[in-house]
Amino acid sequence: MSLDPSNPFAAPSTLEYEMPPFALIRDEHYLPAFYGGMEEQLAEVDAIIAQPDVTFDNTIVALEKSGRTLLRVNLVFFNKSYSDTSDSLDAMEEEIAPKLAAHSDAIKLNPALWSRIQKLYNERESLDLGDEDTRLLELYYKDFHFAGAHLTEAQREELKALNEELSKLEAEFSRKVLTDTNDSAIIVDSIEELDGLSENEIAAAKAAAESRGLNGKWMIAAVNFTGNPVLATLKNRSLREKIMRASIARANRGNESDTKSTLTAMTKLRARRATLFGAKSHAEYITSENTAKSPENIHTMLRKIAISAVANAKSEGAVLQEAINASGENFVLESWDWDLYSEQVRAEKYNVDTAALKPYFELEKVLHDGVFYAATKLFGITFKERPDIVTYHPEARAFEVNNADGSKLGLFIGDFYTRDSKRGGAWMNNLVDQNFLFNQLPVVVNNLNIVKPPAGEPTLLTFDFLTTLFHEFGHALHGLFSQVKYPRVSGTNVERDFVEFPSQVNEMWIFWPEIVNNYAVHHQTGERLPQSIIDNIENSSTFNQGHDTASYLQAAILDLALHQIQDGFDIGDVEEFERKAIEEYGLNYAPVPTRYRTTYFSHIFAGGYSAGYYGYIWSEILDADTVDWFKENGGLTRANGDHFRNELLSRGGSIDSMQMYRNFRARDADIEPLLKRRGLN
Repeated sequence: MSLDPSNPFAAPSTLEYEMPPFALIRDEHYLPAFYGGMEEQLAEVDAIIAQPDVTFDNTIVALEKSGRTLLRVNLVFFNKSYSDTSDSLDAMEEEIAPKLAAHSDAIKLNPALWSRIQKLYNERESLDLGDEDTRLLELYYKDFHFAGAHLTEAQREELKALNEELSKLEAEFSRKVLTDTNDSAIIVDSIEELDGLSENEIAAAKAAAESRGLNGKWMIAAVNFTGNPVLATLKNRSLREKIMRASIARANRGNESDTKSTLTAMTKLRARRATLFGAKSHAEYITSENTAKSPENIHTMLRKIAISAVANAKSEGAVLQEAINASGENFVLESWDWDLYSEQVRAEKYNVDTAALKPYFELEKVLHDGVFYAATKLFGITFKERPDIVTYHPEARAFEVNNADGSKLGLFIGDFYTRDSKRGGAWMNNLVDQNFLFNQLPVVVNNLNIVKPPAGEPTLLTFDFLTTLFHEFGHALHGLFSQVKYPRVSGTNVERDFVEFPSQVNEMWIFWPEIVNNYAVHHQTGERLPQSIIDNIENSSTFNQGHDTASYLQAAILDLALHQIQDGFDIGDVEEFERKAIEEYGLNYAPVPTRYRTTYFSHIFAGGYSAGYYGYIWSEILDADTVDWFKENGGLTRANGDHFRNELLSRGGSIDSMQMYRNFRARDADIEPLLKRRGLN
């Protein structure tokens, strides 16, 4: 179907930065743009194949230039459906997801197109291409091979059916988890039950309940991971237990939002698909394209950490049990007790009360005088809010970003507050990818899920949200600093187990003296966060790392276990499979549950991290080593920022990731800084 020229996606946006025209976009525009965009790209591919000669420009570059309408609607739609969905958008996603999978297969499994790419790849050394051109050709060859272009006709047809079904199931899983997460909110009838929460938190809980028409009540919304931030201060043990049990039961309650049948089907289909590629498992198939190269390499690294992590967690648990006993209570430590008593021990042992830190972490101050200020000091870039730019939601704010010389760098959009229509967690994505092929500047988005306070009240961040804000902005910098020719290698288009590295590095500035002294100011008194407290926080940096590392590792090895099954294997009882996988690794310790239970593990069933959740700690090896480099070379200096930007952040995927790291660091990464950071050495 040809696309109506009046459709906002029919042509490139004429707005600044090619910002999508959100003031004009309505729900009825999406599906016609999807179908019209797919039709347009297939015609462009047919034109490529019809060329009698085979050149880099008429094949590879032409493919890069194809599908622009489809890309425009893709970027806008999925940003909207993740951050502000509706029944209408959910229905559209379920309709279009399998169509998009089939469309991708129609291109990447096209034998005539594959033949042209193969010819160019085999002749690449004689084509007189530049480095980025060669890299693009190699990536297209790998992309098509990874997609199955080299398979037989019968195998390709089976692969198409598998991909289409998997895309349906991914959309189904996402919808079910969001629905059940909303349904898992805990309704509290009396304010006395909320003893321990701050006035701001209680007011936010009241406002959340009122937003659902529950006047006179309070609501504790579920978060995407296991547990809840309120468990760190909530004194009512029965309510803590209720919150934790609701959290770990999500999408596993036998109702319409139960995901067990969905995820079980997905693991089977992924295992079957892997066999078509000659791989033993989905994990082997996926990791072959990442820097880790194989599940065995990942297990070697994770097992080095797991033994120390669980030993440290048990030692921490013993200390918490002593604290419980000393308080006169008579119960055995459970998962819903951990956060509360770890905060008490932290306060007693290190004189750090994380709840008392919140008044120093006011969102606007942290954003402008912390996150933005650090980027200005390190890279010379500046930020100006642009309230005149219309975004996809009233709470999504646009900031213009300029280089030190005043030239435009791109747009940053911050969407910080949680809402029922937003998926849990935090993430970065693009609305426009930087590239010189179309001379486009980047438009990047950060989404968080901070509980919005009542009108007129300040937004005070927990330490976790403070860290997340810096982390996600590290992803944004990766997208903003991109300086590449081709969209395929723009910004964060790198290996999945490398992509978290730049974002983790950005966390190092949270307590860098020049930065923290600029933003950590009490929102009422104007007092700066005392240096003694900062020192105590840093001295306690390895405290509770046993818990945090063990919880993360449980999720990472669960992901691998689910995706190392072979074709024909049925995982059976989901909870039993999960228990055995964690137990086999020696990580089973009841007070420390896995960060994500299988039934709400959206990273791996709806977020592109299947057989890749290990990537956070894999990337942290590079991160910890890089932090050491910054400290060894003078820290927060423009020279260091420029080196990091020029050798790594600006290169996107235009260079092999590990070679790019070597170019930056002048050697391979060392694991010792990571072990030291987590107290595992």
